Amino acid sequence: MLDKLKAVADRYEAVVSQLEDPAVYADSARLAKLTREQKELTPLVEAYSAYRQAGSDMEAAREMMGDSELRELAQEEYHAAKERRERLEQELKLLLLPKDPNDGKNVVMEIRGGVGGEEAMLFAGDLLRMYTMYVESRGWRMEIVSVSETELGGVKEASLLIEGEGAWSRLKYESGTHRVQRVPVTESNGRIQTSAATVAVLPEAEEVDFTIDPKDLQIDTFRSSGAGGQHVNKTESAIRITHLPTGVVVECQDERSQYKNKDRAMKILRSKLLEAEREKQDAAIAAQRRSQVGSGDRSERIRTYNFPQGRVTDHRLAGDVKNFNIDAVMSGGLDPIIDALTTADQAARLAEQGEA
Repeated sequence: MLDKLKAVADRYEAVVSQLEDPAVYADSARLAKLTREQKELTPLVEAYSAYRQAGSDMEAAREMMGDSELRELAQEEYHAAKERRERLEQELKLLLLPKDPNDGKNVVMEIRGGVGGEEAMLFAGDLLRMYTMYVESRGWRMEIVSVSETELGGVKEASLLIEGEGAWSRLKYESGTHRVQRVPVTESNGRIQTSAATVAVLPEAEEVDFTIDPKDLQIDTFRSSGAGGQHVNKTESAIRITHLPTGVVVECQDERSQYKNKDRAMKILRSKLLEAEREKQDAAIAAQRRSQVGSGDRSERIRTYNFPQGRVTDHRLAGDVKNFNIDAVMSGGLDPIIDALTTADQAARLAEQGEA
């Protein structure tokens, strides 16, 4: 761990040094990248500095123990520094865990009524209101992209775009089937019914920066066909480019210049490959969505909202920590659940790291 921390500290110093160079401000992309990296490294570097200081304080206190008049005070300072160092060591272990690459992204959320008829759709509407209040409490921005409502005010399906710092890192735990147990407003006999709604949380798709490896290209020249007089017959200015990994072929013979034809063909090829990559990305997101929400069956659930008992139970948590006050949760108070899930996830990853 100490070797990793030393490497991080060295990298931080290098980034700071580059940001002090006036030349970097002429390149906005590089400046943004360095600024972002500095921001990401700062908490780790600060914790590492405090960890080292605690170690130095322990050594200083240990040396003072040789003085009989200062021994008692030195022992207190030693134990205080030791506790601080142990706490910082645990904090550093968490900070060193691999980051979710999507943590900085905005969120696309989809809510759908599942099994349970109209009651399931009413519950989906309740979830929409719950997330709306949660987004407001975090200071994020939410846009309802589309919503299909029922006559009773339920939601068949809704699609939301949520923008804000930490949106993905907090909301990614909401994906799955949410089960509700309560007496529906549509139930005349007062019987408790179990219904379900599904929630899918996806990182907002970004434009794909498609880089073409020249080794993947086969470039052929040939004579243009059609009108063109003597130029057509004598000059092989037309270009055919084949992208070998995908088999995509582009031809261009509009220009008399081979260079211009090649430039135009590359632009067309890049556009085609970019579109194919977008389609592949969309297919991967669709598969991720299906894996997240399951079938919407009542038995598939991450969380149960039990209104008669006044509690929400998250089935991914254990012990007393898995139950939460339902009124607070339905009013957008999701932070206690998400904090518990984050802690559980970190503990599991720390355990895996220890076994590795």
